[in-house]
Amino acid sequence: MRFRFLLLPALLLAAFAGARVPPAVPALPLPGQVQPLAPGTRRAPALPTLTLTPAMPQVRQVEYLSNGFIEVAHAVVTVTPEERPGARALMAEVVRRVLAARPSLDEVDVSVYDRGSYAGFGGPLPLLTASVPRVRLNDFAAWAQGQNYYERAWQNPGNLPAFRPADRVRERTPSVSTPGGSQAALNRATLGLTTARVAGGLHGGLLFRGKPGAERIAALTFDDAPHPLFEPLLLDLLRRSGAKATFFVIGRNARAYPYFIRDMVAQGHEVGNHTYHHVRLPPLALPDATQEMELANAVIRELTGKPVRYFRPPGGEYTPATLRAAESLGLTTVFWTDDPGDFQNPGMTTLEARLDRRLRPGGIVLLHDNASEMLDVLRPFLRLARQEDVTLTTVGGLPK
Repeated sequence: MRFRFLLLPALLLAAFAGARVPPAVPALPLPGQVQPLAPGTRRAPALPTLTLTPAMPQVRQVEYLSNGFIEVAHAVVTVTPEERPGARALMAEVVRRVLAARPSLDEVDVSVYDRGSYAGFGGPLPLLTASVPRVRLNDFAAWAQGQNYYERAWQNPGNLPAFRPADRVRERTPSVSTPGGSQAALNRATLGLTTARVAGGLHGGLLFRGKPGAERIAALTFDDAPHPLFEPLLLDLLRRSGAKATFFVIGRNARAYPYFIRDMVAQGHEVGNHTYHHVRLPPLALPDATQEMELANAVIRELTGKPVRYFRPPGGEYTPATLRAAESLGLTTVFWTDDPGDFQNPGMTTLEARLDRRLRPGGIVLLHDNASEMLDVLRPFLRLARQEDVTLTTVGGLPK
């Protein structure tokens, strides 16, 4: 929606001051989700699965998906403490059998978890992960036997930050709160948010959209990356289209799947901060909120070799204190102009209509890397951007 700047004090301030945060919902283990299912969200249709014959008791699930060009599978494996020493050889056998069971697969990604603590994708991290394109199967098998280095594998070192459950929250209308503060403080913070939203460009550490100008450029962004099933499919689509994007990654996911972060950088994409555990910041004590940003920054810098410039708070929720903390870490807090709600699974027709009518120069499009409907709607959206002569790029590529 476009607003005239003169309406800012009277209309928008009151609207944002009255925003309410949805109540928390008890967490549920949902394998295959990067974060637990958010309130008000419909479950996505079940993904197709493979059944291995004869069965392997350690294989909990094998899902597969196509983006129209390539097909990828993700195998979830759980092991007992007694089975851990043979986990590499087990991974190699799982990958070999999955590829044999479905000849159309181009890649198999595998995550090995401790059976006793496994709680889905948002639970404790895997013990081992690997990404195995079919053409790299022999390289991976040699690594599994201890014969060489395989750069698309990760082993949990066991000294990672203490586990904190992800919040069941999805990005809604960005909102600011001032816990324990006065109404005057809330009004000032809300006015700053509204100014940044309406004026465009960078204001007070906030960025909602690019500065108005002649360039027909919009930013394409994805939250919650990386996911071992969806990431190779998404990166493949972007590579084929030539579009660039900013991935706001969850630090713990980046740690467990570092090869996908390196793929993003190699393809010219930008990697941003989405906290380490995907947690809402306003309820946290400021040192804890700052630590969430610091931990994610450290992982991203280690994997990319570059400083982190952009941050998106989970749920779009922040406080003046967390905004200042982000700035102190060199981060600009980034929101969006276009959230079609892909994580709600509203249906292809609805998603495509929302994306099409909101595409505009200077805009920031918000999608989620682990929403299956996103993959389906992204291809026509990329075509539309070309037809409208709008270049899709990173947040860093927007005029500010």
